[in-house]
Amino acid sequence: MLGSVSSTDPHPRGRAAVRLLQGYVWHPEAADVDLEHFLPRELDLPPPTSDEQEGAHVLWDQVQPPFAFFENGEPTASQTFYQFTVLRVYDERPSNDTLHGDATAASEALNPLLDGTPDGVGWQLWEDLREL
Repeated sequence: MLGSVSSTDPHPRGRAAVRLLQGYVWHPEAADVDLEHFLPRELDLPPPTSDEQEGAHVLWDQVQPPFAFFENGEPTASQTFYQFTVLRVYDERPSNDTLHGDATAASEALNPLLDGTPDGVGWQLWEDLREL
């Protein structure tokens, strides 16, 4: 699932770290899942409009389940949850259209990797586009 949150600040302020995707990844506590085996820490994305060639950073940190139940009523207490963020550093904050394109490229790069995780691994990611 890919939703959207965006900044409306039209004035670039120099170097900017921007979330492209934000969300959660989870798996059963008893599952032996190491996300390092399935997900990269960097994504190659189309180069920003400047000469900078930095890719997007993929971050995840274990957190308490952010909600008590899944939509189907199943409790989340038996799951290991990770806060998941994809961010990119820009020399200057680009337009929201450019950021949306980068978020889409990140989502397309991650989708097959997330699909390749073991059974029981779930995720919910959405487009964010806010500066950190």
